[in-house]
Amino acid sequence: MPTPSRIAVAGALQTVFGEGERLPEAWDRDLPPGDAGLANALLGLCLRRWGTLQAHVLPQLQRPERGLPLGTQIALALGLAQLAWLPGVSVHAAVNEAVALAGHRDLGFPPHQGLVNALLRRAAKDRTALAAALDAAPAALDQTPFVARALKAALWPWGRLDAQDALWRRLQTPPRPWFVALDDAPMDLEPAPELPGALRLPPDADFPRTWLAEGHGMVQDLSSQALLAFAWDRQPARILDACAAPGGKTTGLARRFPGAALTALEVHPARARRLEENLALRKVAAEVVVAEAADWLRSGGPAFDLILLDAPCSGSGTLQKHPELTWIGDGIDRARLRAVQRDLLEAATQRLAPGGLLIYAVCSWLSEEGQDHRDWLAGIPGWAPAAIWPEGLGPAPGPVSFFRPDPLAWPGEGFQAFAFTRHPEP
Repeated sequence: MPTPSRIAVAGALQTVFGEGERLPEAWDRDLPPGDAGLANALLGLCLRRWGTLQAHVLPQLQRPERGLPLGTQIALALGLAQLAWLPGVSVHAAVNEAVALAGHRDLGFPPHQGLVNALLRRAAKDRTALAAALDAAPAALDQTPFVARALKAALWPWGRLDAQDALWRRLQTPPRPWFVALDDAPMDLEPAPELPGALRLPPDADFPRTWLAEGHGMVQDLSSQALLAFAWDRQPARILDACAAPGGKTTGLARRFPGAALTALEVHPARARRLEENLALRKVAAEVVVAEAADWLRSGGPAFDLILLDAPCSGSGTLQKHPELTWIGDGIDRARLRAVQRDLLEAATQRLAPGGLLIYAVCSWLSEEGQDHRDWLAGIPGWAPAAIWPEGLGPAPGPVSFFRPDPLAWPGEGFQAFAFTRHPEP
């Protein structure tokens, strides 16, 4: 019987390659901490090097043109990844667990247990040579058209299209999590020089699960933290966080403007429940509204002095954190997302008070999800860009109204955001 960690990884790979779906955030929730660490390392290797792992196997088959069932592909990928890149895993464990997975009724393909055993035994004869062969494989094997589009979009504003290989190498490195301390921080979290208050997990440090579960801090990427560290000379009375779950930005806004009345809007009931739980754990007072954002915004009601619209998007800026997007990104309906984003943005403009601040953000590098919407709003009379972020967080010199950090130098996720103010009525 395969161990729970390998079963969890195989199930996650089935979700990505069998169902074409993104991984649930808590896919490893039921694993003990030690098992979760192995599972995350193994899943990351398989997702980042899936094309290379499959290309390594095919020439060894008698009929490579016929390919392999997904269950066999997964078992071989897990076995090869452990043999090549996880020296702490023994040959016996790597091979036998993979063979057991191939025989799993739901996750494997039992007729190929012998094939999996033979191929992995062959690879195990020289683990160093196996790692060298896999590492020498062309990077293109692990890229897709979605990746190529994201790399070009990330580097184009900075005039660095020649640096796509360098950016891809960075994205293939597993990221270390970023945190915000809501009270005392664990001693082993490191202050980030890029942003006051941001904390980072040192290499090989234990993930602070208990500290987070008790509400002392939260996981929040550096880009999200920098997004909220904007300069504005007003104290808003009413704030809306649209598309608010899981609550990190709502928490940041509440801490930034403790006297404001805060509304958190979320369309999905399950995500809204999680949002409420997170806010309660962090002692954040906010009205949580479960509704479709555009319809709710157009339904009338009081205006807001500050609106944050973190819109649903392709997630192309999160490839480092979510390597499954490499393989499912081409299936994302980008036209539908663009339409949803424009609809949300247009609706948000109807509820911003004169003199108020509207911030639109997406964790995407694609210009159609950020730059194009910014250009649209810039063409509407009565709206003006607001340079609220410091120099260095966008290609333009000086304070910037278009948040777009250099992807080669900024260690956070790929974000686009823009800020506009609505002119006071005469």
